[in-house]
Amino acid sequence: QVHLVESGGGLVQAGGSLRLSCAASGSIFRINHMGWYRQAPGKQRDLVAIITSDGSAHYAVSVKGRFTISRDNANNTVYLQMSNLKPEDTAVYYCNALATSATGTDSNWGQGTQVTVSS
Repeated sequence: QVHLVESGGGLVQAGGSLRLSCAASGSIFRINHMGWYRQAPGKQRDLVAIITSDGSAHYAVSVKGRFTISRDNANNTVYLQMSNLKPEDTAVYYCNALATSATGTDSNWGQGTQVTVSS
């Protein structure tokens, strides 16, 4: 079983920055892609950014140029550096990892971390 723990959310003014972290633990054989999703109240959960095991990154149009995803494979950790934050970035941010463990290959989710951007 794979366990994901996010940290780094909080309250920030528009134009500010935050850095989210997500550490994976458990009986992990391999982590394929890792990513960040977000869900605002009353809306569906949407992809923010994803990074493959070889470091290729892809972003939602709404965050491209403002957010940067990176990962530390040695520590099974993924980061999301968020800059020039806007009120519409306010959401619960969830970490996701497609990981292979003793029980097979599964999509795993963290518990979420709240990001609030004030205008």
